[in-house]
Amino acid sequence: MLLPVVGLTGVALCGLLVFGLATVRVGVLAVVIGVIAAVVPVALVVATFLWIDRWEPEPAKLLLLTFLWGACVATLMALLINDTAAAVGDLLLGSGNGGKVSAIVSAPLAEEAVKAVPLVLIFWRRRHELDGIVDGIVYAGFSAAGFAFTENIYYFGRAFAEQGFGDDMSSGVVAAFILRGVLSPFAHPLFTAITGIGLGYAARLRERSLKIAVPLAAYLGAVCLHALWNAAATLGGASTFLNVYFLIMVPMFVAVVLLVLWQRRREQRVIAAALPGLAAAGLIARSEVDLLADLSARRRWRRQARRESGRRAARAVGEYQASVSEVAFLRRKAARSGEVRAHYEELLDVVRASRAEAVRLASGRGQG
Repeated sequence: MLLPVVGLTGVALCGLLVFGLATVRVGVLAVVIGVIAAVVPVALVVATFLWIDRWEPEPAKLLLLTFLWGACVATLMALLINDTAAAVGDLLLGSGNGGKVSAIVSAPLAEEAVKAVPLVLIFWRRRHELDGIVDGIVYAGFSAAGFAFTENIYYFGRAFAEQGFGDDMSSGVVAAFILRGVLSPFAHPLFTAITGIGLGYAARLRERSLKIAVPLAAYLGAVCLHALWNAAATLGGASTFLNVYFLIMVPMFVAVVLLVLWQRRREQRVIAAALPGLAAAGLIARSEVDLLADLSARRRWRRQARRESGRRAARAVGEYQASVSEVAFLRRKAARSGEVRAHYEELLDVVRASRAEAVRLASGRGQG
């Protein structure tokens, strides 16, 4: 009981410190403007990763904690490291050069490391929650979305404090919003998603050395991409930035999107292939096979349950659908690993319990 309380308290304190520092630097009104402007891109990013996560939804608590880590703890740690690097750079290279060192060297190394901490912890302590590429991308996206949200608050707030809303499209909050909220809302998630892909792929490997080497190589890839992005914005002119944006960042983003779509189709095939066996084992009803094999059919099922029996019934149906997905993914692994087999047996109990609860609520006996 003590560890979660201490952890949440620490996250809250980090958040208060971050927003306190931002208020000291740019002012209360600027922070408020920054929050308002930052809500739009973070809502888009979070909605996108929730869409990606529809076949096998990750625990909401873990996703929330990952987001809060990125928004509070990771931003504070990165701020302290980057400010220290900038100060040291000014001392060694002369005034004004520390910021370049911080942006190109310190920021990519530190930020990608602190954003990846919750992914590594989940990979280490709750392997069954991060057992594939999609899981890695989703957790990476939530951590990076939280980080980008807090960072955007400061950048939007600073733009307002220095130039207000701006007289044209090249200054003030409007220009900052176009650059960070319209052109690059997925910049931080894209960088960290590379690390997430590495961890998700490593979860399928058996060799211990590869389980370490692959995520480390992915992290270095994320650092290099982040450093290139920052260097283009810091050292290059407008043409250099646009070349990096359209020739490197956009193709990388498209590649990750295609990977996600391919993995989602793979997840659907895995689930569809497992459902007849689950029905034969009596774990699900045969009439539910088609309903569970299609996302649209699942959504209609939840809506019907909500319309006929209320929100609790719809929630129970959603939990049942999610647990069936997890069982389908783990079924092939259970025969090869004792640890996976134990979790598989636990999930079978969850499926039975969630289905019983959904049936009970849908029948009307759970209302009152």
